[in-house]
Amino acid sequence: MTQPDVRAGQVWADNDKRSKGRPVRVDEVDVRYAYCAVLTSATPGGRTGQRTRIALERMRPTSTGYRLLDGAP
Repeated sequence: MTQPDVRAGQVWADNDKRSKGRPVRVDEVDVRYAYCAVLTSATPGGRTGQRTRIALERMRPTSTGYRLLDGAP
């Protein structure tokens, strides 16, 4: 399985049912992880603006993965 093309500036949305639709912006990418900022919380009073680290293998449109919303450069 090939690794997804994850780049800084992209916006991805969480597919997990616990935080479905939560958008994150990729700020930095290394060999294993995408370092992201949460754009909008999935729940009221949530973690908007918080930084999170996501394994690149989860950046796929599966039920517990992420889907690409905006493929900025």
